[in-house]
Amino acid sequence: MTPDARRAVLRQSISVAVATGLYGISFGALSVVAGLSTAQTMALSLLMFSGGSQFAFIGVIGAGGAAGAAIATAGLLGARNGLYGPQVTPLLAAHGWRKPLAAQLTIDESTAVATAQSDPAAGRLGFWWTGVGVFVMWNLFTLLGAVLGDALGDPRTYGLDAAAAAAFLALVWPRLADGLARLVAGAAVAVGLALTPFTPAGVPVLLAAVVAVVVGLVAPQDETKEPA
Repeated sequence: MTPDARRAVLRQSISVAVATGLYGISFGALSVVAGLSTAQTMALSLLMFSGGSQFAFIGVIGAGGAAGAAIATAGLLGARNGLYGPQVTPLLAAHGWRKPLAAQLTIDESTAVATAQSDPAAGRLGFWWTGVGVFVMWNLFTLLGAVLGDALGDPRTYGLDAAAAAAFLALVWPRLADGLARLVAGAAVAVGLALTPFTPAGVPVLLAAVVAVVVGLVAPQDETKEPA
């Protein structure tokens, strides 16, 4: 990996970490508004460390739902991270203490940055820098949001809820260059949107991912291979 390529990966990782971390302000503030303490809010960010699952959890709690329902909803939504394992495991080849650390850091952003690289060394660098960067920034801004709480008002008015999604879309967009990728993305979006009003949180995401799995199984091998 050339120095220029290394710098490009690091810039990408830092940008994603900052954009995602800023969204943590929203989670921290909304969590304490939902009735959780600052310590409970930080425990979710440190241990669960899955933004979508965390928001789902406090959404159920804030609406007066039982703890069991909140845990089930968050767990169902977080199950998507398990789908990333087959992608990043061969790339990282982590052993010993790095293996549970890699599992904790396997999230949307770290997987997206890692798999967007054409060079395996760049992919590994992108995974670790993005994963650690998001973890640190997410927890710092979660604490800031929890401490400030009501003083912030509704953090979504600042557009922070769109920051992480925009960063993720910027990573995914270059991978939609061929027709098959666009077809899979379009079908996944259609499935997710169609199921959202009728299924519990997390189910549309998982079933949308099934679209890519099915296409990967039935499409000719030369159409699904990544370009060299």
